[in-house]
Amino acid sequence: MGAHVIAVVGATATGKSGLAIELARALGGEIVNADSMQLYQGMDIGTAKEPEAARRGVPHHLLDIWPVTQAANVADYSKLARAAIEEITARGPVPILVGGSGLYVRAALDDLDFPGTDWVIRSRLEDELTRLGAAALHARLAALDPAAAGAILPSNGRRIVRALEVIEISGRPFTATMPAYQHNRPAVQIGLTLPRPELDRRIAARVDRMWQAGLEAEVRSLAGQGLREGRTASRALGYQQLLRYLDGEWTLDEARLETVKVTRRFARRQESWFRRDPRVTWLDASSPTLLPEALRHARPS
Repeated sequence: MGAHVIAVVGATATGKSGLAIELARALGGEIVNADSMQLYQGMDIGTAKEPEAARRGVPHHLLDIWPVTQAANVADYSKLARAAIEEITARGPVPILVGGSGLYVRAALDDLDFPGTDWVIRSRLEDELTRLGAAALHARLAALDPAAAGAILPSNGRRIVRALEVIEISGRPFTATMPAYQHNRPAVQIGLTLPRPELDRRIAARVDRMWQAGLEAEVRSLAGQGLREGRTASRALGYQQLLRYLDGEWTLDEARLETVKVTRRFARRQESWFRRDPRVTWLDASSPTLLPEALRHARPS
């Protein structure tokens, strides 16, 4: 089974990346990205990707590996993450998985076996997505599988279509196709949490910093590289809203306010997803003793 993996999980803006870097420095670890949008080249400001200086010499894996035009899927990520974890472990450092993409975390740590794609069903659902919109399909998903609908943003048409496809293929709820909570190798999961008012404040402050740091210019540049055609990247929070601004649908301030709103909603879904996993040990992200507490839990007994 090999050495254990440490996973740092939780909602956006709780400080996962910072804690992961501190753990890596204390334990001799290397970081494996589990944020689905940080996989993309050039999506730096809007995904809160840690700049090189902030990484403090800690090696990071699975950042900036795909162009924005590439569609992401869990199966591809699972292979990449497991290979990275095995390679790190073979050299001796501790693999530290960090990110808020719940399905990606499970794909790295658990044995997921989703049904394959049925292109007839997929094509029909994608046509319905185009004609009816993501909200209508999300309502259908909510009727068939409330738990899955609660974990998927109503605007995320790609994931909604996939969930409906799996339900139709398997005859079971999408969430029923998920395996039991059982790691495929020894692992410790540390979850960061904050009171909702504090998390909401941090999200608003983070979005403001992104605007000030030049997210609009970043999106303009990526739009010239095919961002609109990227089925996954174009739906990233902040990027989706700024594309609508660039298309003249919203003002810049409307795009910012909408980004704050949907990010707060997304954070609640993230926490709900991770709260269902009984293996996660939850720590207060604002605690002055966060690092020593995390180190205590990171070393399995």
